[in-house]
Amino acid sequence: MILLNNNTNFLIILVGLPASGKTTFAVKLKKKLESYFQKKVKIIDPDRIRDQIFPNGFDFKNEPLIRKKNVQSVRNQLIKGHIVISDDLNYYSSMRHDLKLIADSLNIKFFIIHITTPFKLCLKRNEERGKPIPDEVIHNIYSKFDNFDKYKWDTPFETYDFAKDMDLSQFLETLNNKIALYLKERKKSKETLQNIPSTSIREKLELITRKYVGELLKNPNNHSSKEAILKYRKSFIKSRTDEDFEVNKILEDFKRYLHKNLKV
Repeated sequence: MILLNNNTNFLIILVGLPASGKTTFAVKLKKKLESYFQKKVKIIDPDRIRDQIFPNGFDFKNEPLIRKKNVQSVRNQLIKGHIVISDDLNYYSSMRHDLKLIADSLNIKFFIIHITTPFKLCLKRNEERGKPIPDEVIHNIYSKFDNFDKYKWDTPFETYDFAKDMDLSQFLETLNNKIALYLKERKKSKETLQNIPSTSIREKLELITRKYVGELLKNPNNHSSKEAILKYRKSFIKSRTDEDFEVNKILEDFKRYLHKNLKV
């Protein structure tokens, strides 16, 4: 198990057709995530939101409000520090993009998981359940499904197919490890970037050291050491590239560095 600090939270975006097994997947994933990351996991299911607001049944004209409430719920739970699973169809790239914007605004990573259960199996499952979703709705969603080939960000982190003989428990264990490793490497990368001086700092480093070298070389006594001075200037700049230092101390540090190495 790759442990992360308890402040880590993220967004899981499930994508799949109706009756593809997303809710089954979400429930089992929730349990695994809570055990693995030791954090509360919230499943945001628009069907539950729909039932709460409009208990009398499905009406297409209500869907924009359902979508709005769904997106708000995702944001609210992420702000609270929970790991969130979006248990929605998310079949349009625009739907996935709405969730991406939330994650980006909160500086939280999102992971797209595509449940790739075949269309015919979804129809069969829906029939076995008594057709709670009209077949024409599944056909319509299938025909309008946005594939993952438009945008670089819109790429599944993992895919799972209920039609294949895949061990779901093992898949989820591997998925958790993969997410944890990704987050750990991302954290390392951020820390490295934070330790690298900004472009403006580097420019000042270059300018200050170049100006001082120019002053040194005005003195004829230093001409014989020109190559060595230029060499140590480069090594000084390189040695400070990954360090955090104060701009007003650059000249002082550089003088000390040259004196130590060249006695100038």
